[in-house]
Amino acid sequence: MDILGVLVMIGQFVLALSILIGVHEAGHLLAAKAFGMRVEQFSIGFPPKIFSFKYGETVYSLGCIPLGGFVKISGMIDESLDTKQMSEEPKPYEFRAKPAWQRLIVMMGGIIVNVIIGVIVFIFITFLYGDSYISKDDLNANGIAALGIGEEIGLKDGDKIVSVNGRDYEKMKDLLAYDVLLSDNSYYEVERNGEIIQIPIPIDLIEKLSDEDNEEGFISFRTTFWVDSVEENMGAINAGIKKGDKIVSVAGSPIHYYDEFRQVLQDYKGEKIPVEVVRKNKAGQEETHSMDVQIRDDGRMGFIAGYPFEPTHVSYSFGESLVLGPKRAFQSVFVTVKAFGRMFQGKLDPRKSLKGPFGIMQQFGYEWNWFRFWSLTGLLSMILAFMNFLPIPALDGGHVAFLSYEIVSGRKPSDKFLENAQKVGMVILLLLMVFVIFNDFL
Repeated sequence: MDILGVLVMIGQFVLALSILIGVHEAGHLLAAKAFGMRVEQFSIGFPPKIFSFKYGETVYSLGCIPLGGFVKISGMIDESLDTKQMSEEPKPYEFRAKPAWQRLIVMMGGIIVNVIIGVIVFIFITFLYGDSYISKDDLNANGIAALGIGEEIGLKDGDKIVSVNGRDYEKMKDLLAYDVLLSDNSYYEVERNGEIIQIPIPIDLIEKLSDEDNEEGFISFRTTFWVDSVEENMGAINAGIKKGDKIVSVAGSPIHYYDEFRQVLQDYKGEKIPVEVVRKNKAGQEETHSMDVQIRDDGRMGFIAGYPFEPTHVSYSFGESLVLGPKRAFQSVFVTVKAFGRMFQGKLDPRKSLKGPFGIMQQFGYEWNWFRFWSLTGLLSMILAFMNFLPIPALDGGHVAFLSYEIVSGRKPSDKFLENAQKVGMVILLLLMVFVIFNDFL
Protein backbone atom coordinates (compact mmCIF):
# COMPACT_ATOMS: atom_id res chain seq x y z
CA MET A 1 0.00 0.00 0.00
CA ASP A 2 1.51 3.38 -0.99
CA ILE A 3 0.48 6.92 -0.21
CA LEU A 4 -0.86 7.44 -3.75
CA GLY A 5 -3.12 4.40 -3.43
CA VAL A 6 -4.46 5.67 -0.10
CA LEU A 7 -5.15 9.09 -1.63
CA VAL A 8 -6.97 7.45 -4.57
CA MET A 9 -9.10 5.42 -2.14
CA ILE A 10 -9.94 8.51 -0.06
CA GLY A 11 -10.65 10.54 -3.19
CA GLN A 12 -13.15 7.98 -4.53
CA PHE A 13 -14.91 7.76 -1.17
CA VAL A 14 -15.16 11.54 -0.74
CA LEU A 15 -16.38 12.03 -4.32
CA ALA A 16 -19.05 9.31 -4.02
CA LEU A 17 -20.23 10.59 -0.64
CA SER A 18 -20.30 14.22 -1.86
CA ILE A 19 -22.42 13.22 -4.87
CA LEU A 20 -24.89 11.25 -2.74
CA ILE A 21 -25.14 13.85 0.03
CA GLY A 22 -25.43 16.65 -2.53
CA VAL A 23 -28.32 15.09 -4.44
CA HIS A 24 -30.02 14.00 -1.20
CA GLU A 25 -30.01 17.49 0.29
CA ALA A 26 -30.91 18.97 -3.12
CA GLY A 27 -34.05 16.83 -3.01
CA HIS A 28 -35.11 18.55 0.22
CA LEU A 29 -34.11 21.99 -1.07
CA LEU A 30 -35.96 21.76 -4.39
CA ALA A 31 -39.12 20.40 -2.78
CA ALA A 32 -39.05 23.14 -0.11
CA LYS A 33 -38.58 25.91 -2.65
CA ALA A 34 -41.31 24.43 -4.86
CA PHE A 35 -43.79 24.90 -1.99
CA GLY A 36 -42.58 28.42 -1.21
CA MET A 37 -40.61 27.59 1.92
CA ARG A 38 -37.56 29.66 2.81
CA VAL A 39 -34.33 27.67 2.78
CA GLU A 40 -31.76 29.44 4.96
CA GLN A 41 -28.79 27.15 4.40
CA PHE A 42 -27.69 24.27 2.17
CA SER A 43 -24.50 22.44 3.15
CA ILE A 44 -22.56 19.45 1.83
CA GLY A 45 -20.34 18.23 4.64
CA PHE A 46 -20.11 19.40 8.24
CA PRO A 47 -18.07 22.31 9.67
CA PRO A 48 -15.41 23.62 9.69
CA LYS A 49 -16.49 25.42 6.54
CA ILE A 50 -14.27 25.38 3.43
CA PHE A 51 -16.19 28.07 1.57
CA SER A 52 -19.69 29.49 1.23
CA PHE A 53 -21.68 31.92 -0.87
CA LYS A 54 -25.16 33.37 -0.76
CA TYR A 55 -27.55 33.14 -3.68
CA GLY A 56 -30.98 34.64 -3.12
CA GLU A 57 -32.14 33.82 0.39
CA THR A 58 -29.97 30.70 0.76
CA VAL A 59 -26.35 30.32 1.93
CA TYR A 60 -24.63 27.45 0.12
CA SER A 61 -21.56 25.96 1.82
CA LEU A 62 -19.05 23.11 1.67
CA GLY A 63 -17.78 21.58 4.93
CA CYS A 64 -14.51 19.76 5.71
CA ILE A 65 -16.13 16.60 7.11
CA PRO A 66 -17.80 14.71 4.23
CA LEU A 67 -19.95 12.45 6.42
CA GLY A 68 -23.24 14.24 5.94
CA GLY A 69 -24.96 17.49 5.08
CA PHE A 70 -28.03 19.48 5.91
CA VAL A 71 -30.68 21.87 4.64
CA LYS A 72 -31.97 24.44 7.14
CA ILE A 73 -35.58 25.35 6.40
CA SER A 74 -37.23 28.22 8.24
CA GLY A 75 -39.74 27.11 10.87
CA MET A 76 -38.53 23.52 11.12
CA ILE A 77 -37.10 21.75 14.18
CA ASP A 78 -34.02 20.01 12.83
CA GLU A 79 -30.58 18.91 13.99
CA SER A 80 -29.56 22.54 14.65
CA LEU A 81 -32.17 22.60 17.49
CA ASP A 82 -32.69 26.30 16.78
CA THR A 83 -36.10 26.72 18.42
CA LYS A 84 -36.02 30.46 19.03
CA GLN A 85 -38.21 31.26 16.04
CA MET A 86 -40.71 28.59 17.11
CA SER A 87 -41.97 30.83 19.94
CA GLU A 88 -43.17 33.38 17.38
CA GLU A 89 -46.24 33.25 15.16
CA PRO A 90 -45.72 31.11 12.02
CA LYS A 91 -44.83 33.08 8.91
CA PRO A 92 -46.24 32.07 5.51
CA TYR A 93 -42.85 30.97 4.19
CA GLU A 94 -42.05 28.70 7.14
CA PHE A 95 -42.06 24.91 7.08
CA ARG A 96 -44.53 24.71 10.00
CA ALA A 97 -47.01 26.99 8.20
CA LYS A 98 -47.45 24.65 5.26
CA PRO A 99 -49.96 21.78 4.97
CA ALA A 100 -48.81 18.44 6.33
CA TRP A 101 -48.80 16.80 2.89
CA GLN A 102 -46.38 19.44 1.58
CA ARG A 103 -44.10 18.99 4.58
CA LEU A 104 -44.21 15.22 4.02
CA ILE A 105 -43.08 15.61 0.40
CA VAL A 106 -40.23 17.90 1.50
CA MET A 107 -39.01 15.31 4.01
CA MET A 108 -39.32 12.53 1.44
CA GLY A 109 -37.47 14.59 -1.19
CA GLY A 110 -33.98 13.41 -0.28
CA ILE A 111 -35.01 9.75 -0.09
CA ILE A 112 -36.81 9.91 -3.44
CA VAL A 113 -33.83 11.53 -5.18
CA ASN A 114 -31.42 8.93 -3.75
CA VAL A 115 -33.65 6.14 -5.09
CA ILE A 116 -33.82 7.81 -8.51
CA ILE A 117 -30.02 8.27 -8.64
CA GLY A 118 -29.43 4.70 -7.50
CA VAL A 119 -31.75 3.30 -10.16
CA ILE A 120 -30.18 5.47 -12.90
CA VAL A 121 -26.67 4.36 -11.91
CA PHE A 122 -27.65 0.68 -11.99
CA ILE A 123 -29.31 1.11 -15.39
CA PHE A 124 -26.22 2.70 -16.93
CA ILE A 125 -23.62 0.32 -15.47
CA THR A 126 -25.76 -2.59 -16.69
CA PHE A 127 -25.93 -1.03 -20.17
CA LEU A 128 -22.27 0.06 -20.38
CA TYR A 129 -20.55 -2.92 -18.72
CA GLY A 130 -22.97 -5.83 -19.07
CA ASP A 131 -22.10 -8.97 -17.08
CA SER A 132 -18.89 -11.00 -16.92
CA TYR A 133 -19.06 -14.26 -15.05
CA ILE A 134 -17.84 -17.85 -14.76
CA SER A 135 -20.65 -20.11 -15.96
CA LYS A 136 -21.85 -23.22 -14.17
CA ASP A 137 -20.46 -25.37 -16.99
CA ASP A 138 -16.98 -23.80 -16.72
CA LEU A 139 -17.04 -24.08 -12.93
CA ASN A 140 -17.91 -27.77 -13.03
CA ALA A 141 -15.80 -28.74 -16.04
CA ASN A 142 -13.06 -30.13 -13.79
CA GLY A 143 -14.92 -29.83 -10.50
CA ILE A 144 -14.35 -27.01 -8.02
CA ALA A 145 -11.28 -26.16 -5.98
CA ALA A 146 -12.41 -26.01 -2.36
CA LEU A 147 -10.46 -23.27 -0.59
CA GLY A 148 -10.25 -22.67 3.17
CA ILE A 149 -13.82 -21.61 3.93
CA GLY A 150 -15.20 -24.04 1.34
CA GLU A 151 -13.42 -26.94 3.06
CA GLU A 152 -14.77 -25.78 6.43
CA ILE A 153 -18.39 -26.20 5.34
CA GLY A 154 -17.71 -29.64 3.79
CA LEU A 155 -16.83 -29.02 0.13
CA LYS A 156 -13.94 -30.95 -1.43
CA ASP A 157 -11.67 -30.54 -4.47
CA GLY A 158 -13.32 -32.05 -7.53
CA ASP A 159 -16.91 -31.56 -6.29
CA LYS A 160 -19.44 -30.43 -8.87
CA ILE A 161 -22.11 -28.10 -7.49
CA VAL A 162 -25.28 -29.00 -9.39
CA SER A 163 -27.89 -26.81 -7.64
CA VAL A 164 -28.54 -24.33 -4.83
CA ASN A 165 -31.54 -24.91 -2.55
CA GLY A 166 -32.81 -27.41 -5.09
CA ARG A 167 -32.74 -24.85 -7.92
CA ASP A 168 -30.50 -24.72 -10.96
CA TYR A 169 -28.10 -21.77 -11.32
CA GLU A 170 -26.32 -20.08 -14.21
CA LYS A 171 -23.29 -18.28 -12.75
CA MET A 172 -20.64 -19.06 -10.15
CA LYS A 173 -21.57 -15.87 -8.29
CA ASP A 174 -25.13 -17.22 -7.88
CA LEU A 175 -23.67 -19.61 -5.28
CA LEU A 176 -22.97 -16.62 -3.03
CA ALA A 177 -26.08 -14.57 -3.82
CA TYR A 178 -27.35 -12.75 -0.76
CA ASP A 179 -30.75 -14.43 -0.89
CA VAL A 180 -28.86 -17.72 -0.51
CA LEU A 181 -26.54 -16.55 2.27
CA LEU A 182 -29.30 -14.76 4.20
CA SER A 183 -31.88 -17.55 4.02
CA ASP A 184 -32.40 -20.22 6.63
CA ASN A 185 -31.64 -23.87 5.81
CA SER A 186 -29.82 -23.09 2.55
CA TYR A 187 -27.76 -25.87 1.01
CA TYR A 188 -25.71 -26.89 -2.03
CA GLU A 189 -26.38 -30.10 -3.93
CA VAL A 190 -23.02 -31.59 -4.88
CA GLU A 191 -22.02 -34.44 -7.15
CA ARG A 192 -19.12 -36.31 -5.53
CA ASN A 193 -17.81 -39.64 -6.86
CA GLY A 194 -21.03 -40.19 -8.80
CA GLU A 195 -23.33 -39.51 -5.83
CA ILE A 196 -25.48 -36.46 -5.04
CA ILE A 197 -25.05 -35.13 -1.49
CA GLN A 198 -26.26 -32.02 0.33
CA ILE A 199 -23.84 -29.53 1.91
CA PRO A 200 -25.65 -27.23 4.42
CA ILE A 201 -24.74 -23.54 4.22
CA PRO A 202 -24.04 -22.28 7.76
CA ILE A 203 -25.75 -19.05 8.80
CA ASP A 204 -22.41 -17.42 9.59
CA LEU A 205 -20.92 -18.08 6.13
CA ILE A 206 -21.60 -14.48 5.07
CA GLU A 207 -19.65 -13.23 8.09
CA LYS A 208 -16.67 -15.45 7.26
CA LEU A 209 -16.69 -14.30 3.64
CA SER A 210 -16.73 -10.62 4.67
CA ASP A 211 -13.97 -11.07 7.26
CA GLU A 212 -10.98 -9.14 5.90
CA ASP A 213 -8.60 -11.26 7.99
CA ASN A 214 -9.71 -14.43 6.22
CA GLU A 215 -7.59 -14.66 3.06
CA GLU A 216 -8.18 -18.35 2.28
CA GLY A 217 -11.22 -17.78 0.10
CA PHE A 218 -14.27 -19.96 -0.57
CA ILE A 219 -14.11 -21.87 -3.85
CA SER A 220 -12.51 -21.44 -7.24
CA PHE A 221 -12.95 -22.98 -10.65
CA ARG A 222 -10.48 -25.80 -11.28
CA THR A 223 -8.41 -25.24 -14.38
CA THR A 224 -5.18 -26.09 -16.12
CA PHE A 225 -2.73 -23.20 -16.47
CA TRP A 226 0.54 -21.99 -17.91
CA VAL A 227 3.02 -19.23 -17.18
CA ASP A 228 1.66 -16.13 -18.90
CA SER A 229 4.31 -13.69 -17.61
CA VAL A 230 7.09 -13.73 -15.00
CA GLU A 231 7.75 -11.05 -12.39
CA GLU A 232 11.10 -9.35 -11.96
CA ASN A 233 13.45 -10.34 -9.12
CA MET A 234 11.33 -13.31 -8.06
CA GLY A 235 12.04 -17.00 -7.69
CA ALA A 236 10.50 -18.04 -11.02
CA ILE A 237 12.55 -15.75 -13.29
CA ASN A 238 15.75 -16.32 -11.30
CA ALA A 239 15.38 -20.09 -11.73
CA GLY A 240 14.80 -19.79 -15.48
CA ILE A 241 11.03 -20.23 -15.77
CA LYS A 242 9.75 -18.58 -18.98
CA LYS A 243 6.49 -17.41 -20.47
CA GLY A 244 4.56 -20.36 -21.93
CA ASP A 245 5.99 -22.96 -19.54
CA LYS A 246 3.60 -25.54 -18.08
CA ILE A 247 4.39 -26.60 -14.52
CA VAL A 248 3.89 -30.35 -14.17
CA SER A 249 5.58 -31.10 -10.83
CA VAL A 250 6.42 -29.19 -7.64
CA ALA A 251 8.55 -30.78 -4.89
CA GLY A 252 7.79 -34.21 -6.36
CA SER A 253 3.99 -33.69 -6.39
CA PRO A 254 2.35 -33.94 -9.84
CA ILE A 255 0.45 -30.80 -10.84
CA HIS A 256 -2.62 -30.77 -13.10
CA TYR A 257 -4.64 -27.78 -11.87
CA TYR A 258 -3.81 -24.32 -10.55
CA ASP A 259 -5.40 -24.96 -7.13
CA GLU A 260 -3.11 -27.99 -6.66
CA PHE A 261 -0.12 -25.80 -7.49
CA ARG A 262 -1.13 -23.08 -5.00
CA GLN A 263 -1.84 -25.64 -2.28
CA VAL A 264 1.60 -27.26 -2.61
CA LEU A 265 3.35 -23.88 -2.45
CA GLN A 266 1.72 -23.14 0.92
CA ASP A 267 3.67 -26.09 2.39
CA TYR A 268 7.03 -24.73 1.23
CA LYS A 269 6.97 -21.04 2.10
CA GLY A 270 10.47 -19.56 2.22
CA GLU A 271 12.09 -22.74 0.86
CA LYS A 272 13.87 -23.63 -2.38
CA ILE A 273 12.15 -26.59 -4.05
CA PRO A 274 12.51 -28.63 -7.27
CA VAL A 275 10.09 -27.75 -10.06
CA GLU A 276 9.52 -29.47 -13.42
CA VAL A 277 8.14 -27.59 -16.41
CA VAL A 278 7.19 -28.61 -19.96
CA ARG A 279 8.46 -26.20 -22.60
CA LYS A 280 8.25 -26.28 -26.38
CA ASN A 281 11.56 -26.08 -28.25
CA LYS A 282 12.13 -24.25 -31.53
CA ALA A 283 10.85 -27.28 -33.44
CA GLY A 284 7.60 -27.21 -31.50
CA GLN A 285 8.39 -30.34 -29.53
CA GLU A 286 7.75 -30.51 -25.80
CA GLU A 287 10.73 -30.89 -23.47
CA THR A 288 10.83 -31.30 -19.69
CA HIS A 289 13.14 -29.02 -17.71
CA SER A 290 13.98 -29.27 -14.01
CA MET A 291 15.09 -26.39 -11.82
CA ASP A 292 15.19 -25.28 -8.18
CA VAL A 293 12.90 -22.34 -7.40
CA GLN A 294 12.96 -20.12 -4.32
CA ILE A 295 9.45 -19.69 -2.84
CA ARG A 296 8.69 -16.42 -1.06
CA ASP A 297 7.51 -16.26 2.53
CA ASP A 298 3.99 -15.47 1.29
CA GLY A 299 3.90 -18.69 -0.77
CA ARG A 300 4.44 -17.07 -4.19
CA MET A 301 6.78 -18.18 -6.93
CA GLY A 302 6.52 -15.00 -8.98
CA PHE A 303 4.49 -15.37 -12.18
CA ILE A 304 1.05 -14.55 -13.58
CA ALA A 305 -0.94 -17.60 -14.68
CA GLY A 306 -2.81 -17.95 -17.96
CA TYR A 307 -6.01 -20.00 -18.24
CA PRO A 308 -7.59 -21.84 -21.21
CA PHE A 309 -10.89 -19.95 -21.13
CA GLU A 310 -12.30 -16.46 -20.73
CA PRO A 311 -15.23 -15.57 -18.46
CA THR A 312 -18.60 -15.44 -20.22
CA HIS A 313 -19.59 -11.88 -21.13
CA VAL A 314 -23.15 -10.73 -21.82
CA SER A 315 -24.08 -7.28 -23.13
CA TYR A 316 -27.53 -5.75 -22.66
CA SER A 317 -29.51 -3.37 -24.83
CA PHE A 318 -30.69 -0.13 -23.26
CA GLY A 319 -34.22 -1.54 -23.14
CA GLU A 320 -33.02 -4.62 -21.27
CA SER A 321 -31.01 -2.39 -18.92
CA LEU A 322 -34.14 -0.37 -18.14
CA VAL A 323 -35.63 -3.59 -16.74
CA LEU A 324 -32.55 -5.10 -15.11
CA GLY A 325 -31.19 -1.87 -13.59
CA PRO A 326 -34.13 -1.10 -11.26
CA LYS A 327 -34.40 -4.79 -10.34
CA ARG A 328 -30.78 -4.86 -9.21
CA ALA A 329 -31.10 -1.52 -7.43
CA PHE A 330 -34.06 -2.61 -5.32
CA GLN A 331 -32.50 -6.01 -4.74
CA SER A 332 -29.77 -4.20 -2.77
CA VAL A 333 -32.48 -2.72 -0.52
CA PHE A 334 -34.04 -6.16 -0.06
CA VAL A 335 -30.66 -7.54 0.96
CA THR A 336 -30.15 -4.70 3.46
CA VAL A 337 -33.58 -5.23 5.01
CA LYS A 338 -33.01 -8.97 5.31
CA ALA A 339 -29.55 -8.47 6.82
CA PHE A 340 -30.96 -6.10 9.45
CA GLY A 341 -33.67 -8.65 10.22
CA ARG A 342 -31.07 -11.36 10.81
CA MET A 343 -29.07 -9.02 13.05
CA PHE A 344 -32.14 -8.29 15.17
CA GLN A 345 -32.80 -12.05 15.36
CA GLY A 346 -29.25 -12.59 16.62
CA LYS A 347 -28.27 -14.63 13.56
CA LEU A 348 -25.71 -12.07 12.33
CA ASP A 349 -23.12 -10.34 14.49
CA PRO A 350 -23.39 -6.53 14.00
CA ARG A 351 -19.67 -6.24 14.76
CA LYS A 352 -18.91 -8.30 11.65
CA SER A 353 -21.78 -7.10 9.47
CA LEU A 354 -21.84 -3.30 9.92
CA LYS A 355 -19.22 -1.08 8.32
CA GLY A 356 -18.55 2.54 9.20
CA PRO A 357 -17.02 5.22 6.96
CA PHE A 358 -13.52 3.69 7.08
CA GLY A 359 -14.81 0.21 6.27
CA ILE A 360 -16.86 1.53 3.36
CA MET A 361 -13.91 3.59 2.09
CA GLN A 362 -11.76 0.45 1.82
CA GLN A 363 -14.30 -1.11 -0.57
CA PHE A 364 -13.28 1.45 -3.23
CA GLY A 365 -9.75 0.00 -3.38
CA TYR A 366 -6.40 1.63 -4.03
CA GLU A 367 -6.81 1.96 -7.80
CA TRP A 368 -9.37 4.11 -9.59
CA ASN A 369 -11.87 1.81 -11.26
CA TRP A 370 -14.93 3.49 -12.75
CA PHE A 371 -17.05 0.33 -12.79
CA ARG A 372 -16.38 -0.33 -9.11
CA PHE A 373 -16.81 3.38 -8.28
CA TRP A 374 -20.24 3.68 -9.86
CA SER A 375 -21.35 0.24 -8.64
CA LEU A 376 -20.57 1.25 -5.05
CA THR A 377 -22.06 4.72 -5.54
CA GLY A 378 -25.32 3.25 -6.83
CA LEU A 379 -25.40 0.72 -4.00
CA LEU A 380 -24.70 3.39 -1.36
CA SER A 381 -27.41 5.62 -2.82
CA MET A 382 -30.02 2.89 -2.35
CA ILE A 383 -28.77 2.04 1.15
CA LEU A 384 -28.71 5.74 2.09
CA ALA A 385 -32.34 6.02 1.00
CA PHE A 386 -33.28 2.98 3.11
CA MET A 387 -31.36 4.14 6.18
CA ASN A 388 -32.90 7.60 5.99
CA PHE A 389 -36.36 6.07 5.79
CA LEU A 390 -35.95 4.34 9.17
CA PRO A 391 -38.41 5.90 11.68
CA ILE A 392 -35.66 7.33 13.90
CA PRO A 393 -36.07 10.95 15.05
CA ALA A 394 -33.38 13.17 13.46
CA LEU A 395 -33.56 11.05 10.29
CA ASP A 396 -35.95 11.83 7.45
CA GLY A 397 -37.90 8.72 8.40
CA GLY A 398 -38.58 10.14 11.87
CA HIS A 399 -40.08 13.30 10.36
CA VAL A 400 -42.07 11.16 7.91
CA ALA A 401 -43.47 9.09 10.79
CA PHE A 402 -44.61 12.17 12.74
CA LEU A 403 -46.11 13.81 9.64
CA SER A 404 -47.92 10.60 8.70
CA TYR A 405 -49.40 10.51 12.21
CA GLU A 406 -50.51 14.13 11.81
CA ILE A 407 -52.16 13.45 8.44
CA VAL A 408 -54.00 10.36 9.71
CA SER A 409 -55.03 11.69 13.15
CA GLY A 410 -55.46 15.34 12.27
CA ARG A 411 -53.38 16.26 15.37
CA LYS A 412 -49.92 17.78 15.13
CA PRO A 413 -47.32 16.73 17.76
CA SER A 414 -46.28 19.66 19.97
CA ASP A 415 -43.08 21.55 19.22
CA LYS A 416 -41.70 20.47 22.60
CA PHE A 417 -42.30 16.81 21.76
CA LEU A 418 -40.62 17.23 18.37
CA GLU A 419 -37.66 18.99 19.98
CA ASN A 420 -37.16 16.21 22.55
CA ALA A 421 -37.62 13.52 19.91
CA GLN A 422 -34.95 15.24 17.82
CA LYS A 423 -32.55 15.16 20.77
CA VAL A 424 -33.22 11.46 21.39
CA GLY A 425 -32.69 10.69 17.69
CA MET A 426 -29.40 12.60 17.64
CA VAL A 427 -28.15 10.61 20.65
CA ILE A 428 -29.10 7.34 18.90
CA LEU A 429 -27.30 8.37 15.71
CA LEU A 430 -24.24 9.55 17.63
CA LEU A 431 -24.01 6.25 19.51
CA LEU A 432 -24.42 4.32 16.25
CA MET A 433 -21.69 6.41 14.59
CA VAL A 434 -19.32 5.86 17.52
CA PHE A 435 -20.02 2.11 17.36
CA VAL A 436 -19.37 1.70 13.62
CA ILE A 437 -16.23 3.87 13.64
CA PHE A 438 -14.83 2.05 16.68
CA ASN A 439 -15.80 -1.24 15.05
CA ASP A 440 -13.92 -0.24 11.86
CA PHE A 441 -10.72 0.22 13.85
CA LEU A 442 -11.21 -3.06 15.69
